[in-house]
Amino acid sequence: MNSSMILWVYIAMLLAGGMVGFIKAGSKVSIIASSILAVPLVAVNLGYLPIQVAWAVIGVVGVIFAFRLVKSRKPMPAIPMIIASAAVLTLLIVRGR
Repeated sequence: MNSSMILWVYIAMLLAGGMVGFIKAGSKVSIIASSILAVPLVAVNLGYLPIQVAWAVIGVVGVIFAFRLVKSRKPMPAIPMIIASAAVLTLLIVRGR
């Protein structure tokens, strides 16, 4: 799987999580935040922004969910998103894209 596909999967996961948060909990913040965070990732994947922007956004997502885990002590969705963010960030940095 190439770096572009990995990033598309992460974007889909981010947006799906926002939709689930909206549907299950009525959280408008979830869907708005996931959409706002997905926009620069899409721009990176389409070549409009440098890859460093994706690194920063993915890092921010990981930190946000780490804070949520500490604050709420609820493992879902924090732990899967922390793991996914760390994995995608590592893969993008190692692969150089």
